[in-house]
Amino acid sequence: MRSAVVTAEGDRIRWVELPGREDAPARVYLHGLGATSPAYFADVATRAPLAGHRSLLLDLLGHGISDRPEHFSYALEAHADAVAEALRAADVTGAQVVAHSMGGSVAVLLAARHPELVSRLVLVDANLDPLEPERGALGSRGIAAYGEEEFLAGGWREVRERAGAHWWSTMRLAGRTALHRSAVRLAQGSTPTMRELLVGLTMPRAFLYPEADGPVPGAEQLVAAGVALLPVPDCGHNVMLDNPEGFVRATAAALTSQG
Repeated sequence: MRSAVVTAEGDRIRWVELPGREDAPARVYLHGLGATSPAYFADVATRAPLAGHRSLLLDLLGHGISDRPEHFSYALEAHADAVAEALRAADVTGAQVVAHSMGGSVAVLLAARHPELVSRLVLVDANLDPLEPERGALGSRGIAAYGEEEFLAGGWREVRERAGAHWWSTMRLAGRTALHRSAVRLAQGSTPTMRELLVGLTMPRAFLYPEADGPVPGAEQLVAAGVALLPVPDCGHNVMLDNPEGFVRATAAALTSQG
């Protein structure tokens, strides 16, 4: 495990680092809301043909093994800037970033705000558009439907019941303030939107999604902008956990394509 100070108050982002080739770009793995990168990516990052690169399985502030500051806004932009500080401290530039769900939204902001740090993006069923909060919904929409005080006072218990044992096993590691603010700011999205920013980027970009979900919304615009859309069979939202081999094949293809 390694760490870096990423805020003026001294808060640290931490990551599990896998050693690898020094003559190839480092890879950075970013998790989704209420998750942690080692739990979601350690298996797939060590399978051929993804193995062998220096890989940072990084936990966003408020999540996993990273610090959980109460003063932090947890906006997508703030998350992206904190990741940028960690990568600079790790002497990483031109990274290949593989990012799931909310982590994909953060990765788009990272690439847009700090383009020297990112050479390639692989987004895994990432959030590209603002969401409408809805009480009782799964994921960020349901969490964002609570006010912060309401969530901290007990709303998190209702979320725990809906999340189920698997997601709660990592969600319980997140700071409750961090979890709520991250969900709210993810639902709000960015300005311009994550989709607009993704379309405007110039580095190679790919978007993995569950094949059963059908076409990605706005697929024509993404393809026209050069974003490769890669369906993965036999999986739900947690592509890398549901179908590790399919995830590895699609991610390896995205990382080696010439587009």
